[in-house]
Amino acid sequence: MPKSYYQLKKILCPMGMEYKKIHACPNDCILYRHEYEEMHKCPRCGVSWYKVKDDNKSSNDESTTKGPPVKVLWYLPIIPRFKRLFANVDDAKDLSWHAYGRNRDGMLRHLANSYSGRRLVICI
Repeated sequence: MPKSYYQLKKILCPMGMEYKKIHACPNDCILYRHEYEEMHKCPRCGVSWYKVKDDNKSSNDESTTKGPPVKVLWYLPIIPRFKRLFANVDDAKDLSWHAYGRNRDGMLRHLANSYSGRRLVICI
């Protein structure tokens, strides 16, 4: 894992990996999106989503509605990643081998040949 935001952007941006930053409750109750996007406090636990400075401990509404968020979720959408994986024809053939390229003669040569819904247990 990168140690800073700068190092993370330095890795993701050249690869064309888009990301979305979603604010979250400090106690992991909710994500502040969709119907919760305009709220400033968590409806479940009542904690503000903004960092509160230690020197300003008064219950001032302005201090609880401004500033950086306490917790941020980085969401990496999966669809662009799949498009990038399957962009090369040779890679797409290798990635779809389990579905289209394996022998279906009833012999167990690979874990993909095991019956679906059952686990294969190997004892050594």
